[in-house]
Amino acid sequence: MGLQPDVAALRRRFSARHDSGPFLMPNAWDVGSARLLASLGFPALATTSSGHAASLGRGDQRVTRDELLVHAAQVARAVELPVSVDAEACYPSDPGGVAATVRMIAETGAAGVSIEDHDPDTGLVPSDSAVERVGIAAEAAHEHGLTLTARAENHLYGEDDLDDTIDRLRAYRRAGADVVYAPGLTSAQDIERLVLAVDAPLNVLALPDGPNVEELFSLGVRRVSTGGALAFSAYGALVDAAQELLRAGTSTYPTLPQDRRGIAFI
Repeated sequence: MGLQPDVAALRRRFSARHDSGPFLMPNAWDVGSARLLASLGFPALATTSSGHAASLGRGDQRVTRDELLVHAAQVARAVELPVSVDAEACYPSDPGGVAATVRMIAETGAAGVSIEDHDPDTGLVPSDSAVERVGIAAEAAHEHGLTLTARAENHLYGEDDLDDTIDRLRAYRRAGADVVYAPGLTSAQDIERLVLAVDAPLNVLALPDGPNVEELFSLGVRRVSTGGALAFSAYGALVDAAQELLRAGTSTYPTLPQDRRGIAFI
């Protein structure tokens, strides 16, 4: 690998990008997908916890911290772009907790990190505890110039309380988050309300039943990401192709054109 330029410069570039207008930040799930996405001209990439977990044959939020750190380092070092790491809840129960997790992510060469307020075993983290964790993560992130994204997970888990989401994101911003994020929103009205309510750059997850990218930008959204959607789209294409091969014995499934094969991996 060894493609990554000066890490401090990447971190400054990523931070500044949030002040220079809206942008797309797709989520890669391995080195190959990161290099392909980088070759297409995106200004930054993120990892995806669900996509990474799927690449290991597991469900989301079932990856160890050590596995996450190896994955983050591989992706960050594979591209000459800022990479923001989806660190789930930043492993508060692991040795050193949130602060140690963020500092170890900084050592991977990443430019940013996210923290969410959901525990796979207990559900949404109480607001006070979540705010405290964001504050700890922000202090550790800013020691290294990382951009911290704080996530309110309500809408991914069937708790569509927009007032609580707004309260949480405002509190996360006060605790030091640089970017705020409420994945799962699909209503343009709700998204616009969130943009106006939070004094921070807002990331929104692109969803098939939500506004398109141009519409999101017109609402004031600063950053749009894809979560695990690209990974599962790729896995879906794999299943479709394999089923054709198995059932019909044909191989008409699409592949990269001859002149594109491998260029992103050189």
